[in-house]
Amino acid sequence: MSRPPIIEVNNLGKRYQLGVIGATTLRDSLSRTINRFRGREDASIQGEFWALKDVSFQVEPGEVLGIIGRNGAGKSTLLKVLSRITEPTEGRAVLRGRVASLLEVGTGFHPELTGRENTFLNGAILGMTHAEIVGKLDAIVDFAGISQFLDTPVKRYSSGMRVRLAFAVAAHLDPEILIIDEVLAVGDATFQQKCLGKIGEVARSGRTVLFVSHNMAAIQSFCTRVQVIDGGRQLFDGPPSEGVEQYYRSFSSEDISGRYARLRPIDHHDSAWIATAHISACDNSSAQGEFQAGTPVAIEVDVVARHPITGLQLGIGIENSRGIRVCTLHTKCDPRLEIRGSAGKYHFRCALDSPVLAPGTYHARIQLETGQELMELIESAFNFRILKSDFFQNGGKDVAGVALATQQWTYRLEENASSTGASQALSHELAATH
Repeated sequence: MSRPPIIEVNNLGKRYQLGVIGATTLRDSLSRTINRFRGREDASIQGEFWALKDVSFQVEPGEVLGIIGRNGAGKSTLLKVLSRITEPTEGRAVLRGRVASLLEVGTGFHPELTGRENTFLNGAILGMTHAEIVGKLDAIVDFAGISQFLDTPVKRYSSGMRVRLAFAVAAHLDPEILIIDEVLAVGDATFQQKCLGKIGEVARSGRTVLFVSHNMAAIQSFCTRVQVIDGGRQLFDGPPSEGVEQYYRSFSSEDISGRYARLRPIDHHDSAWIATAHISACDNSSAQGEFQAGTPVAIEVDVVARHPITGLQLGIGIENSRGIRVCTLHTKCDPRLEIRGSAGKYHFRCALDSPVLAPGTYHARIQLETGQELMELIESAFNFRILKSDFFQNGGKDVAGVALATQQWTYRLEENASSTGASQALSHELAATH
């Protein structure tokens, strides 16, 4: 008999009530309880919101399923339901195997326990014996690179240290299903590559991976299949390249704002973060988020540093609608720039005097780092659009490619030694017509 799917999801839905949830006084709590008992609508509840609706799919053992979608599309809610962190409102999900979930930095870690103690705690939760965890401990510590802090309480770890240990524990304790939700947004680039390599190793061993990310390059090179979710519903389920195209097509004109503002709360472990970012025409001639091809633009980013930071750097990657990096802007590209490591608010501005982006939709990926550690990564910080224009003054004829290049053409017809006279005549004729 054939083996059943390792994950089976049927008509899954998750509904949340909008309004004030919970009571501030005992009287409020008693009043709400009595109203519910009498079948009355709670006045503080202002409606309902379906974070997921009618989601159905199956995952075979060994598949790497990428789940992509805009912020608020329902991706994280889906993973929380599959991880048994929250219950579905309707439908059901069956997971046939031991699950390791990494949904947030340090998920499941007790802040007062050391890295070593949390490793054993997580292993026990996954159903591993003490001997099995001991056998994996050296590999976990080596992968996370925290050997000198192994017996330090996790509450003293930086965000990067916590996510390195959390990923190492989840990936090394032999889960049959590994669920990952955008946790690679913290940690240096070298560690991110180690993580991707480890996930590939997990998949090649026959285990299953569910992977949420805004990194479309990683999605296309790493996943065997992709689902696109928008508004809590499935838009697409199929090959990664087609899924990424569908994901970018889901952006409507209202998303082309050219702006980013931080929404998630500040973690007390964060020493610096990106507060706002936006792109605009240098002469303020263009509408918000849309520019004629060839228009000089500037990207401005506000960064807040809670403490003095040595080697602070800012990088911006511009990607096209297929997730291909077409341009990288980075503070290290300007040797004249000196960034002082003081605490406070930094305002960065990068002017592009001669942008050569072809018409289309683009996405900005912003990262804040120290050169040693990636402090924050925002995969799709904002979107903007380059409009068609008569860039080449040729009547607006289209030119294929991801970039426009200012061009100056010349030509000549070389003489043919066997028919010099004919060549000279042809050369004269060409010169006369041009």
